[in-house]
Amino acid sequence: MGVKKSSQKRPPSHPSRIHKVELHQHVDGSIPVALAWKLMKRHGLNPVGTMTQMEKLLVLQNQERGSLLRYLDKFHYPLWITQFYENIARVVEAIVEEAYRNQVRLLELRYSPVIHTFAGLTLRQTISAALSGINRAKKRFPIRAGLIVIAMRQHGPHIAKILARSAVAEGQQFHQRTGVIGFDVAGLERGNPPKLFKEAYAIARIGGLGLTIHAGEDEGPHAIWQAIDDLGVTRIGHGCSSVRDKVLLRRLARDKILVECCITSNYQTGSVKPDRPHPIFTFLEYGIPVAICTDNTTVSGTNQTLENRRLVRKLSVPQLNVIHQNARNYSFIRTD
Repeated sequence: MGVKKSSQKRPPSHPSRIHKVELHQHVDGSIPVALAWKLMKRHGLNPVGTMTQMEKLLVLQNQERGSLLRYLDKFHYPLWITQFYENIARVVEAIVEEAYRNQVRLLELRYSPVIHTFAGLTLRQTISAALSGINRAKKRFPIRAGLIVIAMRQHGPHIAKILARSAVAEGQQFHQRTGVIGFDVAGLERGNPPKLFKEAYAIARIGGLGLTIHAGEDEGPHAIWQAIDDLGVTRIGHGCSSVRDKVLLRRLARDKILVECCITSNYQTGSVKPDRPHPIFTFLEYGIPVAICTDNTTVSGTNQTLENRRLVRKLSVPQLNVIHQNARNYSFIRTD
């Protein structure tokens, strides 16, 4: 499948034992249900009477599958509680802990600061809160972690430039502990082509941040071409539609542009049809570097162990292990 042989003498024998690399996980979609419920109850914000009812609002249900819009609807309620510094730090710490317990040893979390400023926090405070949560978790668990700042497409290119500057100001080079490591654009793709965010990406690049983007999840291959040619990204989030363009696949392979593959999420949003194999297998055949990612552990009802178990039907455990080891080379986290 295009995967190199592992150099380990005794590779893991089960997906749960692999030391994993997570390069694409969102904070808002990964808050543990029990913690979200606890914080909502504390603030008197719970819209339903029980945690079981709350779980249905936070986790995508079977009848809701097949639509990116329905998937994104699951992000509304978490924002009620992540408008406060301590809550942000607490949920981030819990997310890192949960990842560690699924054998994640390198974690990049994604976070859109602007949507956490509605109750009065500044952009700097919201970024600081997320970094604080990561640092708390790193004191408890031996895990490497960093933060990728997201600009939302629907907020427009000017807000993206402001966020890029804020991300650079909190860059890892200015922190002894955890700092911002990368810049991303997410949200609905249609009507918001990558080229509109060229100036924001130029700011992030000059500021030393790693560059990735959500592309090819709900748009065609042309969006991925733009992301590569106009923005200069070295990683693509999702990238599902690239399988429709063999020239693009060869370009991704030639330039060693990593695709952050979110298997469960892609089926849930309709980016990959239920009867089709996931594009990760095509990427591997073409020699394109990939990372196995969760996207949103709560919304998708998944974790790193489950994602790897899905793939073990077609890939061996040693092959999965090599994928994670190779993905480590594409991390934006600086080498200590």
